[in-house]
Amino acid sequence: MITLERLSRRYGDVTAVQDVSLTIPRGAIVGLLGHNGAGKTTMMKMLTGFLEPSDGRVLVDGVDVATHREAVQRRIGYLPENAPTYPEMLVQDYLLMMAELRGVAASARRAAVLDAARDTDLLDRLTSPISTLSKGYRQRVGLAQAIVHRPDVLVLDEPTNGLDPTQIQSIRALIRRLGERSTILLSTHILQEIEAVCQRVIVMIGGTVAADAPLAELVGTSTLLVSLDAAAANVPEVLGRLEGVVSVSVVGDDPQLPGFVRWTLSCGDAYPVGEVLELARQHGWTVGAVTPERRTLEAVFQSLEHAHVSRQIRPGGDEQEVAA
Repeated sequence: MITLERLSRRYGDVTAVQDVSLTIPRGAIVGLLGHNGAGKTTMMKMLTGFLEPSDGRVLVDGVDVATHREAVQRRIGYLPENAPTYPEMLVQDYLLMMAELRGVAASARRAAVLDAARDTDLLDRLTSPISTLSKGYRQRVGLAQAIVHRPDVLVLDEPTNGLDPTQIQSIRALIRRLGERSTILLSTHILQEIEAVCQRVIVMIGGTVAADAPLAELVGTSTLLVSLDAAAANVPEVLGRLEGVVSVSVVGDDPQLPGFVRWTLSCGDAYPVGEVLELARQHGWTVGAVTPERRTLEAVFQSLEHAHVSRQIRPGGDEQEVAA
């Protein structure tokens, strides 16, 4: 659905996005994660045709954004970080104007506005001036203008920026619903945002893609956590003979299960959960829990940042310039 081919953008001597290539299939909800200045917004502006790349190209369903910009933009809904609205306009008038600009036929505009307002819970605010709305409702207006033409692709830049916890939960639920009919690329520097709504994560650091993987794969490890009763004997010898188990180590008392000890099994491609349970039965061990270890997304991000910084330092110790 979306293809970026060796995409780069430079501002004078500063490289904001450098040689990014990726593909996002139809129907995916993908999170674009990175600190402010990582290149996320620049990449989104190039994807939506609001900024020309210095090198490379963007294709939406095989159509080049550079050569068929208006055709591609009709298929994209875009919510910038600071949604452009006109405070003096009524919500319905603003959305009708945006529907017209997005190419919605005159006979279908009012229905399109009502559908967008219904999706964003704005039906009771349609006759309100935008200036009278809370920040949360103004953000909903921004989302409504992005979906009023029922786009195939939805690009959201920091959609919950500055909202309170209740508003954030509401917007996240809306994004999940919209994902049932649109491909969504969501940019954020908030880790919880990615974990709440995204199936795949693209991590940008210094203008480059540092990681691109399904969320479950990114936070997963090759370690199995096993809690056994403290009386279990010869655990390393018994579990260490399992096929695919590289090593067995004791962690210590399980803080959640008094009287149990937690062990870690470093595994290969598969977790031998069934085999562990069978050996426990044979040896009379009581099993408290058997769970794959998962890293937090924060830990993954910090690890990627550390690796990126390490690559910027020459063997002699001098630091190289890092892209903004």
